Amino acid sequence: MVTDTEPGREILSATDCWDRLREAPVGRLAVIVHSHPEIFPVNHLVDDGSLLFRSAEGTKLAGAVGHVVAFEIDGYDLEAGTAWSVMVKGQAVEVTRMDDIKDILGYPLFPWHIGHKPHFIRIEPISTTGRLYQLARNELTANAGG
Repeated sequence: MVTDTEPGREILSATDCWDRLREAPVGRLAVIVHSHPEIFPVNHLVDDGSLLFRSAEGTKLAGAVGHVVAFEIDGYDLEAGTAWSVMVKGQAVEVTRMDDIKDILGYPLFPWHIGHKPHFIRIEPISTTGRLYQLARNELTANAGG
């Protein structure tokens, strides 16, 4: 990590960003649809330096495939008094090669709700950035230890 110019904030290395992406159970996909932003929670996984998620037909699929998208995760550790955020910006492409789909079907990437999500979308990163923040001391962090 590198200290940022703002006190209490550090820049996460690319390795740290991808480690956090691997650990996060859910992220938020941001797309533009009809000139308006839309944000969708999605479960995902890291695959060979890219992100994969599943989708059904609809707004999320239409807004993602063939477009530059943003994907964000964040979290916090009250005991350590820190919070973090990671953003990946990249091109979203649908996985269509049968060999690639067969490989992905073996991954632990399952829809969270009942419904058929036959489309596999890969975000090919253009940029990956992350920040680690020191939490302001408040009632919530003061009571974290017990």
